[in-house]
Amino acid sequence: MNDLDIEIAVLLPCRNEEATIRDVVEGFKIALPEASVYVYDNGSVDATVSEALEAGAIIGSEPAEGKGRVVRRMFAEIEADVYVMADGDGTYDPAESPILVKKLLDASLDMVVGTREGITRDAGRRGHVVGNRIFNRLYKMLFSSGFSDIFTGYRVFSRRLVKSFPSISTGFEIETEICVHTSQLDLPVAEIPVSYGLRPEGSKSKLNTISDGLKLLRAMLVLVKENRPFFMFGSLSILSIFSSVALVIPLAVTYAQTGLVPRLPTVVLATGLAVLGLLFLALGLILDSIAKARMEAKRISYLQN
Repeated sequence: MNDLDIEIAVLLPCRNEEATIRDVVEGFKIALPEASVYVYDNGSVDATVSEALEAGAIIGSEPAEGKGRVVRRMFAEIEADVYVMADGDGTYDPAESPILVKKLLDASLDMVVGTREGITRDAGRRGHVVGNRIFNRLYKMLFSSGFSDIFTGYRVFSRRLVKSFPSISTGFEIETEICVHTSQLDLPVAEIPVSYGLRPEGSKSKLNTISDGLKLLRAMLVLVKENRPFFMFGSLSILSIFSSVALVIPLAVTYAQTGLVPRLPTVVLATGLAVLGLLFLALGLILDSIAKARMEAKRISYLQN
């Protein structure tokens, strides 16, 4: 399929995936024989590296733990025209990668997202399924995006996106950050359903439903603050001012009837909330101007690649 002499790189960030990485590497070598397959190890203590080497992968390393750190290093060091990113746990089918690559090239897109059809099983962990649905809906509400699976690890990118993506994430929230980046710059993207399998015997998920869910929630709030600060601080401003008004109304009624203000602490609290609301509003306006300037810089960087 590489009639245009396009250089394709398969990116596989891995940590302790000795049970699956050989089959994953071999699968991509069969599906995309013209591609270079890179396995970047993230501090594995098993035979992940040796298994990947024997399968014919090019090995890299990122000792600092976290998928975001690994992806950032891969994006910086690997040169290609098209990048295929997947996980090394065997849950994604390498045979479907040519479909994603073809879609990217034929439609001149910057990203093709492989949305997981079998996510309802999710390695038998119902908490992951519920969390995935909640976060996808929250993402649509916050960023007005049409993505249906923001956490999938199966994606194909253009060189222009990879080399202009200002990654700051350190962990599994990297997929969400990529989605926010493409949404904010309104880059051309598409989704294609892909199969999502169960982990094979001997392979264990590194996700913890509660702790990683809290990390993702925190990361999403940070992304909102960085990319939609007026929405975030404007909402806090409205909340503070309405709370202040709610406290003042009964005091005003009492004052009109008696000429007295019997609850001075409530007056102080209401005044403080009103001032806080105005501060939130001013902060939102200032940060919104900075965010727009940053977005313009991102757009310029994107166009220069």
